[in-house]
Amino acid sequence: MAGYRKLGRTSSQRKALLRNQVTNLLYNGKIVTTEAKAKEIRRIAEGMIALAVKERDNFETVTVTSKVARKDKDGKRVKEVVDGKKVTVFDDVQKTIKKDKPSRVHARRQMMKYLYPVTEVPTENAGKKRNTKEVNLSDKLFDDIAPKYASRNGGYTRIVKIGPRKGDAAMEVLIELV
Repeated sequence: MAGYRKLGRTSSQRKALLRNQVTNLLYNGKIVTTEAKAKEIRRIAEGMIALAVKERDNFETVTVTSKVARKDKDGKRVKEVVDGKKVTVFDDVQKTIKKDKPSRVHARRQMMKYLYPVTEVPTENAGKKRNTKEVNLSDKLFDDIAPKYASRNGGYTRIVKIGPRKGDAAMEVLIELV
């Protein structure tokens, strides 16, 4: 007896389908799919959320000094002549960053191993590469989703039956983050 549903697909197709569905669930908060797929998605998504909840506070804030090029009012780098050569002028800037501890780095890598990269496209630029940005889903899990579920012990998703699909009468459900 298999420990998972095969969903009528080869292993590579099944893995790709589940990766895509889990990525979309965590990005959008809810998706509509069939009941069998939703039950498999729930297993994976709840495991990732549990990992994020466990490691959400496992970091330290560090202040670092970095060199940043000085820019003029037009946004161009300021240059000055030193020994007959044009050299860019740099300023020292203090920044506060979050430094993950080793177990949180491991959790982040485990998540990124499974989740697909998500590119966010503004509605006015649909179909164009300009102004698109890469969304880091592991950051979303740690910063947005995990604090919401910090006091819960599991049960992070809900499956609501919608009804049979018109084409093949498969039971459609809405799976959402609680």
